[in-house]
Amino acid sequence: MSYTLKKASKMVLTSTVTHPDEQGQTLCSTFASRYVREPIPRFKMPDNSIPKDAAYQIINDELMLDGTPRLNLASFVTTWMEPECDKLIMASLNKNYVDMDEYPVTTELQNRCVNIIANLFHAPISEEETAVGVGTVGSSEAIMLAGLAFKRKWQTKRKVEGKPYDKPNIVTGANVQVCWEKFARYFEVELKEVKLTEGYYVMDPVKAVEMVDENTICVAAILGSTMTGEFEDVKLLSELLTEKNKETGWDTPIHVDAASGGFIAPFLYPDLEWDFRLPLVKSINVSGHKYGLVYPGVGWVVWRSKDDLPDELVFHINYLGSDQPTFTLNFSKGSSQIIAQYYQFIRLGFEGYKNIMENCLENARVLKEGIERAGRFNIISKDIGVPLVAFSLKDSSQHTVFEISDHLRKFGWIVPAYTMPPDAQHIAVLRVVIREDFSRGLAERLALDIEKVVKLLDTLPSPLTTKTAHVTAITSETTEKVKKSAIETQREIALYWKRLVDGKKLAAC
Repeated sequence: MSYTLKKASKMVLTSTVTHPDEQGQTLCSTFASRYVREPIPRFKMPDNSIPKDAAYQIINDELMLDGTPRLNLASFVTTWMEPECDKLIMASLNKNYVDMDEYPVTTELQNRCVNIIANLFHAPISEEETAVGVGTVGSSEAIMLAGLAFKRKWQTKRKVEGKPYDKPNIVTGANVQVCWEKFARYFEVELKEVKLTEGYYVMDPVKAVEMVDENTICVAAILGSTMTGEFEDVKLLSELLTEKNKETGWDTPIHVDAASGGFIAPFLYPDLEWDFRLPLVKSINVSGHKYGLVYPGVGWVVWRSKDDLPDELVFHINYLGSDQPTFTLNFSKGSSQIIAQYYQFIRLGFEGYKNIMENCLENARVLKEGIERAGRFNIISKDIGVPLVAFSLKDSSQHTVFEISDHLRKFGWIVPAYTMPPDAQHIAVLRVVIREDFSRGLAERLALDIEKVVKLLDTLPSPLTTKTAHVTAITSETTEKVKKSAIETQREIALYWKRLVDGKKLAAC
């Protein structure tokens, strides 16, 4: 029961407040007798103030019903940092990053982070040069900025050539994160998606290049697919696109969405060519709050050179004390995550990041082997990529991965189940993201719990017989009945469950 405290007589406060009883009916405090309990309005501000201790207790009690972040295996986002970094974060919560003149050291730390990341991605800059990039609130904002830069450069060139510039498009795989769809819709850019196929769940470079035309502002490659963690072949894409550019006279560039893989590949796969070593790669985004090992709220975008960021996208302001350039979508934002990112860079160094990523990869291997031992699943994820395990049921005729996901919550685990993008939407999978704070012991425990759930489902009646019949009734409204193949039935079952869990869609910034 939600409640507030209404003043009944002269206010007398102490700092002693305890939890409500089991029924949530009583607020125990030394001042409770001087207040009258009443429900807290849910959709408007309360009329009266309440003691700070009571406000804290009410909110804290409700938050206890949230899931445990460290057991949220759906998320790529960092859920643990060292106490020393927590102190730095708390000390800088009241610093507005945009006030560069007032907080010059914070600005300098951001610039150092940009240079560190640019060098990590092999940007062609000298030691004296400053890299071109900016901190953002996540990869979504970073992608918006990179996309706007591509669109503006393409439009400018088309105007000079006297050609139409009203129908820009981007070529991506159907496996891209939703932020690309947002960019396309918000900024009026056609999104041309390369459809997936069963067994191949990333963008096919050959098909992608075939879709490129004179209106393509860039091809977006994913280093670490949200669905399976797999790295797309950026080098092959670059080679094929270079050939097409030579044949057509175009200069279509590449953007690499390295939100998940940008802080993995340099440490685990240093010889993999995906970054600025490829001439067509003009910009890269990466999430600091994923494998950059910082709490939610920081992303980065870096450009190959100043020529790749149009000057007209950079604004200059002077009403905060001096001339300050800004090229972000938002204005005010906190400084704490930027400071936390710099802490991780100097605290861990290359060696520390490498050790953590290797440990994540090893724990992913342990979990994968544990799941394989159950003999009931196909592993969808690849060995090279983001340390995660994506897997599907070998036999979905009786039970589905959505049931497994629901039952795992009873053990405390949050493991997402979802269908793949077009044209592989008939494949439904579970995915476990391995982060820094996911230990080998947890990996072994999760594998055992998955096996327990599967054995439990074996003892339960299958809900799919009636569900499939229900789907069939919906899709077969004509008098003529069509006999469905096994694959069609499986697709219908996946569609039914997708609708059922529509409120549990993936989201990763």
